[in-house]
Amino acid sequence: MRSGSEEPVPLHEEFIYCCGAATHVLKCGPWKDLSKDESKNLPRLLFMIIPGNPGLAGYYRTFIQALYCGLNQQYPVWVVSHAGHCKPPSGMEMIEDTDIKELEDVFGLNGQVEHKLNFLKKNVSKDIKLVLIAHSIGCYITLEMMKRASELQVLRSVLLFPTIERMAQSPQGKLMTPLLCKLRYALYMPVYLLSFLPEGVKASLVRFALRGMKTCDESSIATSINLFSVDCIANILYMASQEMMKVVERDSTTIKQNLKKLIFYYGTGDSWCPQHYYDEIKMDFPDGDIRLCEKGLRHAFVLDASKEMAAMITDWLQDDLTKL
Repeated sequence: MRSGSEEPVPLHEEFIYCCGAATHVLKCGPWKDLSKDESKNLPRLLFMIIPGNPGLAGYYRTFIQALYCGLNQQYPVWVVSHAGHCKPPSGMEMIEDTDIKELEDVFGLNGQVEHKLNFLKKNVSKDIKLVLIAHSIGCYITLEMMKRASELQVLRSVLLFPTIERMAQSPQGKLMTPLLCKLRYALYMPVYLLSFLPEGVKASLVRFALRGMKTCDESSIATSINLFSVDCIANILYMASQEMMKVVERDSTTIKQNLKKLIFYYGTGDSWCPQHYYDEIKMDFPDGDIRLCEKGLRHAFVLDASKEMAAMITDWLQDDLTKL
């Protein structure tokens, strides 16, 4: 499945308004527009990444490039940021200057689900099949998308380190819930002060924060500079606070209805979705494709294991792709 080519991977970057909110889109491959039904050159399949939180597209840059190459450059691979998680370029505001309010609470968890559905509706032909690759809270969003829009032609959904239940009860959730739900406003002032630092100093602070990793993806360091923006942090923490309150019960009904389309990948030692969550869903759905990581990958795999994860996914999907 992998291409041996050393040619540069075509990568197109866009900042758009979706549901009235600033949205960062990275598109791997030569296809920049998949909405034109009359075109005969549209691919049959789109791989779309639904990020975790922070939902910054830049964290997935290496991942989508590796996935695109692993798929022999045959299919577009896109990642769409969460609404308001990216720092817009100069001249672009976080919220579109319009009298039309496209979506109530677009930065909340429900709004992020509708944001992704709206993106697909406006930017991807309904005839194109989808492989949805979701990470962390993106897995909850993906299940909601499949529940709300059954007309989507989802060939397969790959749910990586899925935070789809009992987030506040997880080890990390118990630690973070009081901070996110009661104290998050206290974080805005230090972020505001840090935002005035030179870009080089911000990058040094990010490197210091990630110093424990043997290898860290350079694109992750550049992307993390977005976290010095008060607007971005406010939207990221607001969404996270809703996750703690709203991601409670696993949606077993939607999972059952779509079980043959789903691949779950749980981590060992993952403090957001501990191993007993894996044990329980495996027991409830013994016929499901539910896997436990044997490689020791961290929940935030994009920081140091994007290529490894992309290689695994291409192997998992070989049978599906040969049937197309």
